[in-house]
Amino acid sequence: MVDYEVTVITGSRLYSFTYDYIYIKLVGTDGESDRTCFNTTKAFVSGAVSYFTVSCPTSIGKLVLIELDKQPLLLFPEDSWFPAKVAVKSPEGRTYNFPIYRWITDSEVYRFREGTALRVFEDDHHLGRYSREQELQERKEDYRWDEYKEGMPHNMKVDDPLSLPCEVRFSFTKTTEFLYTGATGLAELKLKGLADCKNNWTSLDGIDRVFCCKRTDISDYVQEHWKEDAFFGYQFLNGTNPMLIRRCTTLPSNFPVTDCMVFLHGGCSLAGEMKKGNIFLCDYKHLEGVRANIINGKQQYLMAPLVLLQKTPDDKLMPIAIQLKQKPAEDNPIFFPTDSEYDWLLAKIFVRSADFSEHQLNVHLLRTHLLAEVFAVSLLRNLPMVHPLYKLLIPHTRYTIQINFLARRTLISKNGVFTQFAASGGKGLGTILRNSLSSVTYRSLCIPEDIADRGLEDVPNFYYRDDGLRLWDIIHRFVKGILGYYYKNDCEVKQDSELQKWISDIFEHGFLSKKSSGIPQRFSTVAELIQFVTMVIFTGSAQHAAVNTGQYDYGAWMPNTPSSLQLPPPTTKGKATEATMLNTLPDISTTVNGMSAVWLLSKQSSDFVPLGQYPEDHFNAETPLRVIMDFQKELKMLSANIKARNKDLEVPYTYLDPEEVENSVAI
Repeated sequence: MVDYEVTVITGSRLYSFTYDYIYIKLVGTDGESDRTCFNTTKAFVSGAVSYFTVSCPTSIGKLVLIELDKQPLLLFPEDSWFPAKVAVKSPEGRTYNFPIYRWITDSEVYRFREGTALRVFEDDHHLGRYSREQELQERKEDYRWDEYKEGMPHNMKVDDPLSLPCEVRFSFTKTTEFLYTGATGLAELKLKGLADCKNNWTSLDGIDRVFCCKRTDISDYVQEHWKEDAFFGYQFLNGTNPMLIRRCTTLPSNFPVTDCMVFLHGGCSLAGEMKKGNIFLCDYKHLEGVRANIINGKQQYLMAPLVLLQKTPDDKLMPIAIQLKQKPAEDNPIFFPTDSEYDWLLAKIFVRSADFSEHQLNVHLLRTHLLAEVFAVSLLRNLPMVHPLYKLLIPHTRYTIQINFLARRTLISKNGVFTQFAASGGKGLGTILRNSLSSVTYRSLCIPEDIADRGLEDVPNFYYRDDGLRLWDIIHRFVKGILGYYYKNDCEVKQDSELQKWISDIFEHGFLSKKSSGIPQRFSTVAELIQFVTMVIFTGSAQHAAVNTGQYDYGAWMPNTPSSLQLPPPTTKGKATEATMLNTLPDISTTVNGMSAVWLLSKQSSDFVPLGQYPEDHFNAETPLRVIMDFQKELKMLSANIKARNKDLEVPYTYLDPEEVENSVAI
């Protein structure tokens, strides 16, 4: 007889333990063990490391997989168990590691592969190939594509959170905190009594009394500076939507601004300033033709403005012209800083309200949440646990599928918060998403190319760009280190049928088979693979953090980011007053429900996992483990550099500090 020393590690999550009998079978290249029972009830408590022996008549050779199942005790109800990993030391002295990290909820037999990453063409044992095929066949049943709305990226078919496979559900901690925050948001913000008040605001002081209940340093700054042109311009670079601004080299034909309009005293010309690279444009054309919502029985208004900005000698970005509708007309005046106080302020408010919809639906929902779900579902359908890309990407899919399901149910559904309290809710939502998807290109998802295409390489004080490019480079080196270890040449990439199915599914279901997107339909080279996977990780971690984390900072003071507006924009100048502005701003219920929503969306969970931290050991080879350590060191250095820089900034930019960036789209 020969003995195999088996170590079973139960996860430390809440309720990971089990009282059931645990059975194991070892399967090797030369045979298999008997199904052996581990029946000590104290062995499988949360976080426990338990030791057992499995005896075989002779050596079973190199271990390929293990089979695990659990059976309930007599008269006891079946419970769930979360094993983290199993290690087996063979009589020859070799240790085999089997990463599991999933809930086992029933009495079925589950197969888990040894932790060495294997691509499909090198998985040469018949039992290994069989288990690989069975795993993917089961996954394709569990993770099925669905279409929420025509013209949107596809999503996973889910009836309710409990129908999700256990491995992609929220943890107990996450579930509890999310439900608590969602249920108590209005109360936590001390706004509960105002949620149904349909009155208009009568003064900014009234808004201040509501706003004072929950503040951040940046939200205080926003309240103090929201009217200022310099801060209005600053937000296009470092606010929640740094994705729209671009350098302007030629004025759009539908924006007839002339030199005499913006340079009253001469000395400058638009052509000259554009040649110097000092003129920038923000065009909200995705909002053109959108049917604005009706809120509390009242028609709302949403414009599709154009904004012209100029970089000044002191490196500020100042708005110099605003047109609130796309088509020039007599009743569509161009507004300037020289106009009356409330004409100009109202024009900026309409821009900020348009930015709310552009940000929430295009920049935030579509370009991070929906695409991250496509990447995750395709991964789970097409790559088995033993595949190196699965091991690399699975931590970057944590909670994404469930958070998106909840968004579809509670935010953008028929009775969702966004649908009820945003000008672009309801029918407008689908229009904006379809318009936006047509502009989502592969280059626009890769920050180095996106920054270059928008002509923003040398804009001063652009911290989203500075931190984002550094993060991209660090992630790219990390991905190159991992995938370069497993794919030595382009032929191996072409040969990997599972890898090709992953990208093919993304092209079809995420980008609706549109070749104009530039998304690859298959991979031909190692470099192509590395670039795309870098984009996937960046999108679900850094990019999401950049456009999500600051929502309460910049949106809590409602006049800076109104979700809707109750009056149409002025058609003539000189008539706007403070009363006009207050009557244009959203009513009280819209304001406080919006505040509650951005509070929820900005709140970090206590089981937050920062970028580059991998509590689950999916890799066991020396090189990938070293690459992960190098990745973590680089992220730590970048975090220290960002913190040092922020000490000297009037408005610190923290959203891309690696310590504040979550590994996945989890909120």
